[in-house]
Amino acid sequence: MTFIPEDTATVGYYQINCPTLPLAIYREIAAHLRQVTGVEVDLLPQTSQKFDYHQSQIEGLRIQCQETATPQERQRVNQILAFYQNRYGELRIEN
Repeated sequence: MTFIPEDTATVGYYQINCPTLPLAIYREIAAHLRQVTGVEVDLLPQTSQKFDYHQSQIEGLRIQCQETATPQERQRVNQILAFYQNRYGELRIEN
C-alpha cells in the first residue's frame, strides 16, 4: 500500500489519521517514522469540541518528507504505515 508518493520530486505534508487510534499508538508510529532520514513528524491536537471516549485524543499525524528523502526512505515510511494499518485498522491520508 502506498500512503505517500515514493517519487523524490514530490515534497509536501501528509496528514494521517484513524479516529479510534489511541494516543500511545500515534506516538509509537511517530517514533518509528522519525527514525527514517528525511522525514519529520508532528502530532496534531484534537480539534473536536465534543468529548467522546471512542475518539482519539489527537487529530492525527503530520508527516513531511524532505527533498533529500530517497525513494527507499519513502518506501520505508509506507512500510511502517502499512504495518500499523494492518494491525489497527484503516489509516486515512490527506495532503
